Amino acid sequence: MPRPPLPIGTWGEISTRPLKTKKNDKPLRHQAHAKFRDHDGKVRAVTATGTTKTAARTALLTKLQKRAQTNHSGDLTAAHKVNHLLDLWEKRFEGLVADGTRSPTSLGTYRRALKNHVRPAIGELHIGEATTQRLDTVLTDIKHHAGAPTARTCRAVISGAMNLAVRYGALSVNPAREIDTIEAKPKNPPRALTAEEVNLLQRSLTADAHAVTADLPDLVTFMLGTGVRIGESLAVLWNQVNLETGTVEITHTIARPSGEGLIRKTTKSRTGERVLSLPTWATTSLRARYATDTDPDAPVFPNSIGGYRDPSNTRRSLRTALSPVGSTARRELGQTLRALRRQKHLSRKQIAQTLGWPQTRLELIETGRIRPNRRLLSALAKAYGIDLDTTPDLLAQLQEAILHTESDKLAWIRTHALRRTTATALDNAGQTARQIADQLGQAKVSITQDTYLHRQPANPAAAQALEHAFDKPGLP
Repeated sequence: MPRPPLPIGTWGEISTRPLKTKKNDKPLRHQAHAKFRDHDGKVRAVTATGTTKTAARTALLTKLQKRAQTNHSGDLTAAHKVNHLLDLWEKRFEGLVADGTRSPTSLGTYRRALKNHVRPAIGELHIGEATTQRLDTVLTDIKHHAGAPTARTCRAVISGAMNLAVRYGALSVNPAREIDTIEAKPKNPPRALTAEEVNLLQRSLTADAHAVTADLPDLVTFMLGTGVRIGESLAVLWNQVNLETGTVEITHTIARPSGEGLIRKTTKSRTGERVLSLPTWATTSLRARYATDTDPDAPVFPNSIGGYRDPSNTRRSLRTALSPVGSTARRELGQTLRALRRQKHLSRKQIAQTLGWPQTRLELIETGRIRPNRRLLSALAKAYGIDLDTTPDLLAQLQEAILHTESDKLAWIRTHALRRTTATALDNAGQTARQIADQLGQAKVSITQDTYLHRQPANPAAAQALEHAFDKPGLP
């Protein structure tokens, strides 16, 4: 009966022999030898040398193990570490990004989840040890410490990796498949701007010098008129805008993958590639920006030097612009707090580190863009070494600064609220969910309905319909 072949990625018995001897026949070097079966099925000889038999054998074992790991792409066993499986999954996802079927921003998100949560939790386990119960415990812990959105991302990564393990024969079933869906109540339900809030938003942005400098009024008008994502807005070129027909072609988005800088890439899916009709007021806004010598290949909403704008920086500019302003008392309180900090020779960074705040929060306080309260002022006073109870002037400024202003109504707005506002306006106009999803560039209508449409408080038409549906049921 013939001897069974070596399994792929393994080696046979290791033998050693003297390689070089002295005049007295005492060996100077030894050679270790073994046959290794590569992934192409061929058996090849692998050798290594050392000053002793043990050293040569150890060097050969190291060489064989590295060779097995290097060639181990199509075959896995339950004894392999999960980290090795995650490496394979990450390389496959990189290939999908290179093919254009996955987004580089998704790769960045998954890499952060791998580095910060998945690998530290299960990376050193053997694949066979990654049971449903153990994975469920890990994801529950991630949800508790990092939140439900992060846990959902980690679950997607783990499930994808375990699917790969099933395809490569290391597992018979995916242990992540039986884990319950990670759910959490949204912090805020989908909310759209009212017509009054839209008018207030436009007035506030137009009157704010910082917002005008950041080119926000026209950008917000464009987003409200199309419902496109902020990255898609910033990727629109003038050659994609037809001012005569009032249409715009959406094909790309701006992203910043880790280590690559800003790139203009195709939209998330084929559904994202669309031609949208513009309302008259959006066309008028674009026509006012256009000049006869405008470069057709230039972005419609460029940065200060005519290049692409960073979506993250643009979001930050919008948040700053929509932070509550318009109160002289708040600005005066901010100036007082800034003067007190400087008297103590403290930087914003030092105070932010002391209080565990983002540095931008202190900047917004000192520029009067955050509605203050007693607890906030007490924390700052303590950091400055000031007794708040003995500073009545400061307390008096606080009492005036906490009063509501009209611009407080805009503090909740983020860029996605603009998309929801567009979607809700189309819903109110009688557009179907499929039509709204196509406008927003979304493949799944359910996402449009659940995430982007503002729920109406009442449906008077329902009562009218039921009025005629039955002939006074249950009544004598």
